[in-house]
Amino acid sequence: MVLIAVIVGIAGGYGAVLFRLLIGLFQKIFFGTGDRLFLQYLLDLPWYAKLVPPIIGGAIVGPVLYFFAPEGRGPGVTEVIAAVALRGGQIRRRVCIIKTLASAVCIGSGGSAGREGPIVQIGAAIGSLIGQTIGVTADRMRTLVACGAAAGIAATFNAPIAGVMFAVEIILGNLSITSFSPVVVSSVIATVVARIHLGENPAFFIPHYSLVSLFEIPLYLLLGIVAGVVGVCFTLCLYTTEDLFKRIRIPDYAKAALGATCVGVIGIFLPHVFGVGYDVVDATLWEKLSWQIVFILIFMKMIATSLTIGSGSSGGIFGPSLFIGAMTGAVFGHFAHLLFPSITATAGAYACVGMGAVVAATTHGPLHAMLIIFESTGDYKIIVPLMTACIISYLVASQINRESIFTLKLMRRGIDIKSGREINILKSLRVERAMTTQVETVREDMTLKELLQFTLSSKYSSFPVVDRDGRLSGIISFQDFKEIVLEEGLEDLIVVKDIATEKVITVYKDESLDAALGKIGFRNIEHLPVVDSRNPRRIIGILSRRDIFTAYNKALIDRSVSEGLQDGGDRETP
Repeated sequence: MVLIAVIVGIAGGYGAVLFRLLIGLFQKIFFGTGDRLFLQYLLDLPWYAKLVPPIIGGAIVGPVLYFFAPEGRGPGVTEVIAAVALRGGQIRRRVCIIKTLASAVCIGSGGSAGREGPIVQIGAAIGSLIGQTIGVTADRMRTLVACGAAAGIAATFNAPIAGVMFAVEIILGNLSITSFSPVVVSSVIATVVARIHLGENPAFFIPHYSLVSLFEIPLYLLLGIVAGVVGVCFTLCLYTTEDLFKRIRIPDYAKAALGATCVGVIGIFLPHVFGVGYDVVDATLWEKLSWQIVFILIFMKMIATSLTIGSGSSGGIFGPSLFIGAMTGAVFGHFAHLLFPSITATAGAYACVGMGAVVAATTHGPLHAMLIIFESTGDYKIIVPLMTACIISYLVASQINRESIFTLKLMRRGIDIKSGREINILKSLRVERAMTTQVETVREDMTLKELLQFTLSSKYSSFPVVDRDGRLSGIISFQDFKEIVLEEGLEDLIVVKDIATEKVITVYKDESLDAALGKIGFRNIEHLPVVDSRNPRRIIGILSRRDIFTAYNKALIDRSVSEGLQDGGDRETP
């Protein structure tokens, strides 16, 4: 595993390097430059040169993701978490290429998104691809996915420790010695690769920091509270925008272009929101922007990123969280220094701490948030205020919203990662996988006598009722007519339509088995007709309680066998 982790680290490191170079290439194609002074160049462009590139980028990215890799939409980290928790680390092979190109085009054309989320998904896809190629077991596959994610973060921020903690804290969700060692190896190797090709420069050029007075600690605690609230606002803004785009009645592949158009309009007046925005963060850390502009950018970056990601484009939220955190900290520090000039540092110091605090609030990962900023500064003096602000912001954010910006997306799909992989099996399985397509139905005009004979010859005790055109009109079970059967003379007078239940509880084939089981349990019924979502009266299958548990047991056994193979392979036979 250590040898494989070295390979994943090398591949992940080069994947991160290639991705960053691609972003620069597309920035040159769309805007004419791709260097660190991107903001200064944008300010001098005419309005149409700021509006058109994002629209073109969105028009390219939307169809590519829609037709080739829908899981490449959004930050990417959510899909990696889902793959680890629900699919044994299995990620489709095409995701690596599609995610790289789509995210590079999105960010390079001015989309307001970060590069870290895509790099995590790219690295994780590389780890999964290597694992699938050599045929490792499910547990080892999950470890390799975490190795790839750690490699991506480490190479991006030049921060190997932060890469390890991100993989453990966010991707795996727990610390295991068997998985920890390979993740460390991959993170270190990826950092070496990145330093060879990109140099040893930190992710941010941060001025010298000093804690002026111990009386600053309460101010940093207060900054943590503010950052926690800001982080929650960013999360809610993102998913509110996503819901808004879902309600817009245009093809899904065109929505990314619509979102990009809105970002382009914002960029005409505030090109600071374009791309990753690290040049703007640098300017804020060195206090080169007025506090009024910085204050406005807190909200404009939230909106621009929400439009980019919520419309279905591809990019991360890690970079925007750092951006928003720097702006929040800078405004807070400006007023703190204005009120207490003798005991406080300048706004740049608070901007630095604010970066980590907002990341901790959005991702619910205070450890990797601390380490990213600490490794970026290399200054031990920052650790006390950084720890204070990150922990407080995390506590505030988790009290307001139990889910992080990553896991909330899964919760909205009905998947609770914190409840364990086995509990989520039913939520990950679709009705289509368990239903029976051979459906026994009864006609509305069938007499009670005919129904009794039909029931005695069938293995089922309840049946969907259909009209002359074969459309669903009700449901009937043996319980509905067993007492009437005992009364003589009614067998030929009563027809099915007279005693059938007209209000039928149905299910669609793309619903989860968990949702179907909830419908069955609510009325304590045995069968659910599966109907066409576009024509709810057209029956396409039948789902029983037994079908649900059979599918669940099969999935559970398959997973147990896969994980048991590793246990058997790792133990010596006595």
